[in-house]
Amino acid sequence: MMQWPDALGKPHPAWSADQGELRLVSLVPSITELLWDLGLGPQLVGRTGFCVHPRQALQAVPKVGGTKGFSVEKIRALAPTHVIVNVDENRREEVAALEAFVPHIVVTHPLGPDDNPALYRLLGHLFGKEAEAERLCADYAAARAELADAVAGLPRETVLYLIWKKPWMSVSRDTYISRMLAAAGWDSLPADAAERYPEVDLALARQAGRILLPSEPYPFRDKDALELAADPAASGTPVLTVDGEMISWYGSRAIAGLRYLAALRQSLA
Repeated sequence: MMQWPDALGKPHPAWSADQGELRLVSLVPSITELLWDLGLGPQLVGRTGFCVHPRQALQAVPKVGGTKGFSVEKIRALAPTHVIVNVDENRREEVAALEAFVPHIVVTHPLGPDDNPALYRLLGHLFGKEAEAERLCADYAAARAELADAVAGLPRETVLYLIWKKPWMSVSRDTYISRMLAAAGWDSLPADAAERYPEVDLALARQAGRILLPSEPYPFRDKDALELAADPAASGTPVLTVDGEMISWYGSRAIAGLRYLAALRQSLA
């Protein structure tokens, strides 16, 4: 039987009909959307409250709590064959509590946009959706090429991408978000952070050509951009609100995200 390793190298066998009903719980919002786009909506029996896409279709899928602090007992009651988790999104100790009754815990950890095709293929192989996975891979390759064409000839810019306020927090270059920005010709600050999601001093904005305020995880809005633009610590650095899902979500959303960044960079050129 073919086995496919997850992000931690743990092998998982491909599921077959003779093993019974496939029952999936996703504890990762972007993976939930990806499962749906792979045609696995009917097999999805549980999700977090942050799993919101596709919005209408997911209303009938039970919630088990958040990405952190999910209900072990609610998951147990759903009797999943597989729970899909992520290194950054879920706490290791909480996931460990599922091992007693979940046959397969599939760990994901894409570190950059170009890890997405492997993610599509992993889930496609595990759940019998190889053709659908290859379709997504082709769509991803096309979107990646479109972004490369869109930024060709544009000067690289240094940006401060803030994910939180009180305290201000940003992303290190060893993150999916930073690598997504880099694909669009944006180099994130700080350049040498020891932590992946460090607290930062707003004075760092003086080194940036632009401050980016995403819509998540902190829900930055236009009023936040106006306040920040008026803050002396930001030194007059231009501030732009951006769609956080398009930049931070991997899975099938990354395809739209690459095209979003292509259009955004072109609009600012």
